[in-house]
Amino acid sequence: MVRGRYALVVALPKGRHFADGYQALLGAGLPLPPIENGRALLHGREGGIALLELRNHDVPTYVDLGIADVGVVGKDVLLESGRDVYEPVDLGTGACRLSLIRHPEATGPIRRIATKYPRFTAQILRERGWAADIIELAGNVELAALTGLADAVVDVVQTGATLRAAGLVELEVLAHSTARFIVNRQALKLKRDLLRPLIERLRTGARPQG
Repeated sequence: MVRGRYALVVALPKGRHFADGYQALLGAGLPLPPIENGRALLHGREGGIALLELRNHDVPTYVDLGIADVGVVGKDVLLESGRDVYEPVDLGTGACRLSLIRHPEATGPIRRIATKYPRFTAQILRERGWAADIIELAGNVELAALTGLADAVVDVVQTGATLRAAGLVELEVLAHSTARFIVNRQALKLKRDLLRPLIERLRTGARPQG
């Protein structure tokens, strides 16, 4: 068990947000454990700071349920997760956007949307009064638009190069995303002497993207 064995448990996502999150926390004075074993999923010594390496979409779950006290994750993941976590700092890194994407030759009504973000997409449909079926996919979402599996897709876009290479067009930006520092609400109260100064230092060093 992790809870209670460490002064603070930090959840960081594998992939593009890991290095940025790690450096931001170090820069804010948090003494994170070194990553000595690249294959390990839990770093740190008992009584100190523990670092969990998780799949991106698991970070909000670990923080919300109190296994991790704090974490770093993209806003796109938070929008999809629906988890009740405190989100005090926009770190301003890892900028991307969630967009509605379609093949330029597809001109009929959008009746099926493929996505890795079904919860977020369903919310957009409700807000706009659109009627469409959602197809949840684990990867290669663009292929759904190319093959006709779906009339459109909702996916993350960074530079747009992948879309252009696939011959797809970005119809609309639905949400913007950057890396966020998130905190378990109970931990914010129980460990406020540690977390409040950390949050202020992160805010000072963060570069919000709006």
